[in-house]
Amino acid sequence: MGEFDLDLRAVEEHIDEEFDIEGSIVLDVLDGTTPPEDRLEAVEKGNVLVLYVDGDVNELATGFARHVKESGGNLVHFRGFLIVAPPGVEVDTSRL
Repeated sequence: MGEFDLDLRAVEEHIDEEFDIEGSIVLDVLDGTTPPEDRLEAVEKGNVLVLYVDGDVNELATGFARHVKESGGNLVHFRGFLIVAPPGVEVDTSRL
């Protein structure tokens, strides 16, 4: 069998660059008590919000949903939760 030359350090550096993701997954309740600006700030920092919806989702998300969509983010309402993702983070709904 021939020689196999693999530079693992170069691979690790490439992986680190490829998957340099900022932010967290934030669990919260969407009930109107948190200002929309706080939601926007969290998403702008790269966080994905998983919000339990306690009320009318359209009414409760009015203050931030349009801005998230216009900036390239994603919003998905699924089984009583609203998932809000920043630009560059895709929410895959193909299995629903």
